[in-house]
Amino acid sequence: MNNKKFKIISLSCLLICILVWIPNIVFRVASPLFLVTFILAPVGIAFAALIRKYWLIVANTLMFFSFFIFMFVGYLANSN
Repeated sequence: MNNKKFKIISLSCLLICILVWIPNIVFRVASPLFLVTFILAPVGIAFAALIRKYWLIVANTLMFFSFFIFMFVGYLANSN
């Protein structure tokens, strides 16, 4: 496979990870779809690492830890 396909796969993983958070954050509906980020984000990281696109590596890594980031921000917001 060439680098363009790897970039498309990594970018697709990133976009899907972002899209699965929409029901939880925007519509405030408890949806278990966010668990897909734990599967797709490492795939996106691996393909981004193969083509050495560091912004995709960082973005997919942030999506991998997004549950923990949102939990931290939520606890901070509710503690005040």
